Amino acid sequence: MEQIERIMKMEQCLDASEKAIRELSEALSAFEEVQPQYRQLSDYYGSDQWMEDYEDDEAGKLPKYLKRGVLSEDAVYDLTTENRELLVRMLRLVTAALETDTL
Repeated sequence: MEQIERIMKMEQCLDASEKAIRELSEALSAFEEVQPQYRQLSDYYGSDQWMEDYEDDEAGKLPKYLKRGVLSEDAVYDLTTENRELLVRMLRLVTAALETDTL
């Protein structure tokens, strides 16, 4: 009976791992694909162009219908912080896997 339970448990581990790895692979593909856009946004944020756009928005020169979350001081900053934290997290996961030889 112990053998059956062990195999059933390991089968659950296999299923869960396959699902998580597949989902992570899909998410990483999406992450990689958006990096050129992310770099473009990062370069824009804090640039002279961004400052001009921000000031024009503050002065009411931009149309009211225009979506402009990019001009908020928090949205892009929060995104860059989250991106950095995610990269550090991935680095730590890879480092731990290398250290424990679980690649």
